[in-house]
Amino acid sequence: MLFLLSLAVASGCHGANTNSGASAADSDDSQYKVYPLRGTIVATDPARGEVTIAHQAIPGYMEAMTMPYKLRDTRIIGDLHPGDQITADLMISQLPTGGVYVDHFDVIGQAKPDYKPPVQFHVPAPGDVVPNFRLTNQDGQVVHLHQFRGKAVLLTFIYTRCPLPNFCPRVTRNFAVLEKSLQQDQALYSKTHLICASFDPENDTPARLKSYGEEYIGSSDRHGFAHWDFAVPTRNHLTPLAHYFDVGITNESDGTITHTLSTTLIGPDGKVVQFYPGNDWTAQQLLADLKRLYPGQ
Repeated sequence: MLFLLSLAVASGCHGANTNSGASAADSDDSQYKVYPLRGTIVATDPARGEVTIAHQAIPGYMEAMTMPYKLRDTRIIGDLHPGDQITADLMISQLPTGGVYVDHFDVIGQAKPDYKPPVQFHVPAPGDVVPNFRLTNQDGQVVHLHQFRGKAVLLTFIYTRCPLPNFCPRVTRNFAVLEKSLQQDQALYSKTHLICASFDPENDTPARLKSYGEEYIGSSDRHGFAHWDFAVPTRNHLTPLAHYFDVGITNESDGTITHTLSTTLIGPDGKVVQFYPGNDWTAQQLLADLKRLYPGQ
């Protein structure tokens, strides 16, 4: 099981620019297209705020390559060392004058083994057994992941106050599209379940989750949540859940939550099938992966 050091948890629902590397024009997270990146640090350049990375191919964007990238948050450059194996997000601005940055680094292999990470995160990998995490759903009922054994579960993370359309709302909209697609295939529908897990237990009460869920399900019928739960762990259970699914969370002074994005397909045997970091996946991709689990359906 792989554990890592998360160097930057900035990604998500926070409008203020806390990054010293990006310009004001690039401070809005919603204007980025995000690609997951995996590779090795070759060199760092503190004066330019750049790291040179030898990275694997980035599907849908570029082939494997070694090149320098601007850090979106230059404050972390001292924590990156030549030889470190990393995962990160390549963030491509969609504005005409926008930039290209790397951010949200996870060091998965350290070139300096004496460096001890303050927080350990787990990146879900195919075959990992998912613990029996417990949450409370929109109806105030306790649900635990093992109760869905025998079904494929798609689990993603959101919080209902998220202000940026490209983050939690986009993820939830994709789940809504997937839900409607599954309803057209009752055999596959009966073998699957969706969960949106909140990481905001102080605000996302069952009543709030129910109201939020109804907006996306499009119904207030009491049976509307039979296939799709909106649930939240207690504060005590949030940290192990977030760390297992590689969800970095920072509570900001203005009440917003800066966070990473994490979606996982769990097989009927309770093991990880596929992990989808970032927001680049589609409902069609998830549907195709589900169908591969149940060929002939």
